[in-house]
Amino acid sequence: MAHAGRTRIVLTLGTAQTLAWASTYYLPAILAAPIAAELGLSVATVFAAFSVGLVISAFLGTHAGRAIDRFGGRPVLASTNLVFAAGLIGLGLASGPIGLFAAWIVLGAGMAAGLYEAAFATLVRLYGHNARNMITGITLLAGFASTVGWPFSAAMEAWIGWRGTCFAWAGLHLLLALPLNLSLPRLVDEQAIESVTTPQTGNWTAPSAPVPLSSAILLSVVIAITWFISTAMAAHLPALLKACGATVAVALTAGALIGPAQVAGRLLEFGVLRRVHPLISARIAACLHPVGAISLALFGAPAAIFFALVHGAGNGILTIAKGTLPLVLFGPKGYGERQGLLMVPARLAQALAPWLFGVFMAQYGINALWISAGIGLVAAVALLRLAPVKPSSHDMKWPS
Repeated sequence: MAHAGRTRIVLTLGTAQTLAWASTYYLPAILAAPIAAELGLSVATVFAAFSVGLVISAFLGTHAGRAIDRFGGRPVLASTNLVFAAGLIGLGLASGPIGLFAAWIVLGAGMAAGLYEAAFATLVRLYGHNARNMITGITLLAGFASTVGWPFSAAMEAWIGWRGTCFAWAGLHLLLALPLNLSLPRLVDEQAIESVTTPQTGNWTAPSAPVPLSSAILLSVVIAITWFISTAMAAHLPALLKACGATVAVALTAGALIGPAQVAGRLLEFGVLRRVHPLISARIAACLHPVGAISLALFGAPAAIFFALVHGAGNGILTIAKGTLPLVLFGPKGYGERQGLLMVPARLAQALAPWLFGVFMAQYGINALWISAGIGLVAAVALLRLAPVKPSSHDMKWPS
């Protein structure tokens, strides 16, 4: 029964997260051009409004995490569906830049408390150290957000226009995601539903002493770099591959492979790598983008498919690491607030990534890949500096 309950929660959160990501983070890729055309704005202005939303989410994330630590994820996640719906309705009603930016400020507030970090904190609040596999399960499902969201948004935009598309997403938040999040378990007391101290599978141990501030800073740097690279590649990959000499067909094929590669990486984490310390899988994953980027910079178009596969797989595993590393390094107590703090630099890096990497590409062309490879290696080195917590004589090891 416990296993069935966990499966239901993973399916519930995974579905709600898919909708949340598809209707916010992945929305501008489809609707930016029609919004800009009707409102008489540049596409860059529409993406600037999106970036403002990401900045808002960065600074509100800590408050959202603190609320989950105190009240649990059920009320917080359910409230974000109302915020998302309000923001999407506001976006659909926008008649100029003021309405556009105001709508994305509201959506940014929703993203602060309604995306992966909040879902991870919800699981940790309920299951403590035992949340690792459930975090992986959520990312497996929500990894298809763009696969589902982009075709849906494109089809709806062609049918009822971009305003109707925003209203349709708002309706899905109210009719589907809100009931799903309201079906999550309530917190029955100040303790998590299951033990938060003794992990049940794997071979790493819970922290037995406070982790130094330097570890928090290193982890924050790692998360910021990985989010910067992920967002930069998502925004510029087609142009980057064309600059490497790839044909349109090859560029589209490589781009289409990133999503499946991310899912494959998460499946690898769920199957093989869950038996090792999360730091080990994160170190392996952090090296994959630099390997792919250097290959693409050196060999051009023939390495496009290889780049897509290794970059996608690494990004998929690192998405899980963003949730599991704070748990294993710092423990479950105060996880939500701590996760919010760790994500502030990442959200800011994410907001800057499309513009800044675009500047690098304009200045250096294909050689911009050496920049992404270099900062990726910085993240890998930072992960090497983070040591797994050594068990004390009172710690209980996980059974192998």
